[in-house]
Amino acid sequence: MKRYLLPVLLLTLLITSSCKQNAPVISEASPQFNNQLTSEEKAGGVMTPEIMWKFGRLGSFALSPDGSTVLYTVTDIDLQSEGRRTNIFKTAVNGSNPVQLTTDGGSSPEWINNGKSIAFVNKGKLCSMSIDGSAVNVISGINDFEIFSVSPDGNKIYFTKRVKLDQTANEKHNLPKANVRIINDLMYRHWNYWSDFSYSHIFVSAFNGSAVSEGKDIMAGQRFESPTAPYFDEGEIAWSPDGKSIAYTSKRLKGKADAVSTNSDIYLYNLETDKEINITEDNKGYDRYPVFSPDGSKIAYQSMERDGYEADLDRLFVYNIKEGTKAWVSKGWNFDVATVKWNDESTMYFTCSYMGTSQIFKTDLQGKGVSKLTEGVHNLGPIDLKSGVLISELASMSMAPEVSTIDMRTGAFKQITSVNKAIYDNIRMGKVEEKYIKTKDKKDLQMWVIYPPDFDPAKKYPALLFCEGGPQSALDQFWSYRWNMQMIAAKGYIVFAPNRRGVSGFGQEWKEQISGDYGGKNIQDYLDATDAMAKEPYIDAKRMGAVGASYGGYSVFYLAGVHNGRFKAFIAHCGVFNFESEYGSTEELWFPDKDYGGPYWKNLPSYKFSPHLMVDKWTTPILIITGQNDFRIPYTQSMEAFQAAQLHGVPSRLLFFEDEYHWVTKPQNAVIWQREFFEWLDTYLK
Repeated sequence: MKRYLLPVLLLTLLITSSCKQNAPVISEASPQFNNQLTSEEKAGGVMTPEIMWKFGRLGSFALSPDGSTVLYTVTDIDLQSEGRRTNIFKTAVNGSNPVQLTTDGGSSPEWINNGKSIAFVNKGKLCSMSIDGSAVNVISGINDFEIFSVSPDGNKIYFTKRVKLDQTANEKHNLPKANVRIINDLMYRHWNYWSDFSYSHIFVSAFNGSAVSEGKDIMAGQRFESPTAPYFDEGEIAWSPDGKSIAYTSKRLKGKADAVSTNSDIYLYNLETDKEINITEDNKGYDRYPVFSPDGSKIAYQSMERDGYEADLDRLFVYNIKEGTKAWVSKGWNFDVATVKWNDESTMYFTCSYMGTSQIFKTDLQGKGVSKLTEGVHNLGPIDLKSGVLISELASMSMAPEVSTIDMRTGAFKQITSVNKAIYDNIRMGKVEEKYIKTKDKKDLQMWVIYPPDFDPAKKYPALLFCEGGPQSALDQFWSYRWNMQMIAAKGYIVFAPNRRGVSGFGQEWKEQISGDYGGKNIQDYLDATDAMAKEPYIDAKRMGAVGASYGGYSVFYLAGVHNGRFKAFIAHCGVFNFESEYGSTEELWFPDKDYGGPYWKNLPSYKFSPHLMVDKWTTPILIITGQNDFRIPYTQSMEAFQAAQLHGVPSRLLFFEDEYHWVTKPQNAVIWQREFFEWLDTYLK
C-alpha cells in the first residue's frame, strides 16, 4: 500500500516544487512574501504550523556534466495568498558561491549544450538561459507540455503532453451544459482525478537551442500513458547517450485489467527506425525507471516479480541491448533498490531504505554484491552522479531537504545548501533517538523517539504513538510539512514511531508479513511499543494518544477497538474503516486483492480485521479527517467511522476537506489541519 501513503519526502517534492509539473510561479511583481520569522516566533523558539509554511522547499537539482556545479530550485509559499514562487539557484559543488539565477520564476532546470546553457520552465513556457542567468530566451514551438528533456547530443527534445482519444458524454451527445459521466469499465477515476479520456504521450522533436520543430507522438493512437499514473514520474523515461533511442515505462492495460494488475513494462524505442521492443515482457510485475549505461549498451531498471503486488521486492536488473539478455544484479539483496545511477560501465550506485534510514549503496556487474556506502541518522536520496561526482538530497526528522555531496570512497557527506538557515538559527529542535524493544514474540522492534525541545527527564510528558501508513512504506528519517515530528514534539509531546511488521527497510520477510494479517502482529507491535514507552519515567501513561494516516488511519480505527484503555485520544486521517465497502469503492484493486486476499464475497478470513466490526468497543475520543477527492480510500470510509462513533456516544469530530484528497496540500487547509490536530490532542491529553 505504498500508494496509500507516499513516502513523505517524495510527496514533498511532488506538491511543493514545480519540478516538470508546470506549477504556477509568482512573479516578483506580485505581493511580497512574508517568510521572515516574527519577533513572537523568534521568542517562542520552536516549530509551529505558521513557521512551517515559511520554509523554502528544495525541489529538483541537477549536477553539471563536468560535476562542478549544482542547479537546484527553491519554492516559497505565502500562507495568506497561497501563492507559490519557485526560482532556480546554483552553487559550486563544494557549496561555495551560491547564486540565484532567476527572480521571476523558474523550475525544472536542465543542463544543455554540454553544460554551457540551461533549459528551464517559466510560467508554462520552455526557456533557456546562460549559466550566469543572463540571456533568457523563450524556446518557440512547444506548448502545453508537462515534462521535457533535451537529448545528450543536444539536437532533439522529448516532451510529454495530454492526448485526447475518446469523447466525453457532453461531446458524444453534443450537450455542452450536461454534467454526467458514462462509465463502461473500471479505472474511471484514479487517486484524485476522473478520467477525461486523455493520455500522457511522449513526443520527440528536433531542437536547435532556440526552437522546437513539430513533435512526433511515439505513442500515437495508444490509450496508455508514459510516464505512468498516478505519479507521472520523469524518471520513467530516459535518453540513450547517443540520442538515438528512448527507453520508457508504460502500463499497457485498460479497465478491469488495469485495476487488478501492476504489470508495467519498459519499451526501447529506436528513433531512426521507429521500431520498439518490450525489454521486460517476460516479467509480470512492475518494471520501471530505465537508466542507460554511459556507453549506451545496457539499461538498468527496477523490477518487481509478482503481478498485483506493489510491495514486492524492488530489484535491480540490467538489460544488455545487443544480446537481448538481462541479469538480476542485486540478487541476494533483501532490500528495495531505488534511484539507480551508473558510475562507469560496470558500477552503479543506488539508494535504499535500510533499518530506519535511507542510505546509498554500491554494486557492480562483476558479482561482488551490494556494499553500503553511507552511515548516519538521515535520509539520502534521490541522487545524481556525473564525472565521478555524487550528490544527494539530505534530510532528517530535524532538517528539511538540502543538497549534499557524497565522497565516493569514504561515504562522508557534506551539506552544500542552507535553504532554511535563518529559521534553524531561531528555533530549537528536540532530540531524535533510536530505540529498540523486544516484541511479545521476541522480535527486535526499532522505533524513533522524538523528544520536546528542552526536554527534562525529571518531568512527565504526554506521548503519541505514530502509526505509519503504507502499510509497506518506509518509516525512516523523513521530513514532512504536515506530519512533522519536530512540530508535534514542540507542542510538548513525546512521539514514538515504531517500525512495526510491514514497513520497508527491514528485509522482505518483515515487509511481507502484514499481508492478510492487518489486525495481527503489526498491531501487537504497536501495543508492545506503547507498553514499553509507558514504563519510561518521563512518560505519563495516563496521557497517551495514537495518530496516523492511511494505513496509519486504519491502525487507529483498529486500535480503538483493542487498546484496553491504553490511549486517551485518537486521530485517524483517511483510514480504512470497512473492508467490504472500501473494496467496493477503491480503484487500484490489486492492493486489496493482495493484502485482503481478494473481494469480500469470497468470505476471506482477513476481513475479520475490519475495524467496523469492533465499533461496539469504541469509547475513546477520536478526530477523523478526510478529503472529498480521495479515491484511494474514499472519504465515505471516514464518514462511516464518524457516524459510528457518534451513534455510540464516543466524543468525535469529523474534519472534512472538500478540495483535498489523500493528503492536505493547500497551505491554509494544512494550517487548519494542524491547529485542529493539536486542539484535539490538547483537549484530551493535557
